[in-house]
Amino acid sequence: MEELINNIEKLHTTRLGVQRLKRNLSLNVEDVVSWCKEKIINPKATMERKGKNWYIYIENYKITVNASSYTIITAHIF
Repeated sequence: MEELINNIEKLHTTRLGVQRLKRNLSLNVEDVVSWCKEKIINPKATMERKGKNWYIYIENYKITVNASSYTIITAHIF
């Protein structure tokens, strides 16, 4: 968990990732990476690493981040 927080500045996504995140989360924000960073560093967030990915749970969101590249892969409302 600390590893992801310590490398939060490396967090990024692709152009298609931005579209996917906005669609999946019904977001109306310009900077989805900053939105995700805020959620991830929130003290109420819980995280677990399974294999090559980090899974972050906060409020009713699940954010998936590749553990080696710090790429936000996807996110969903649950």
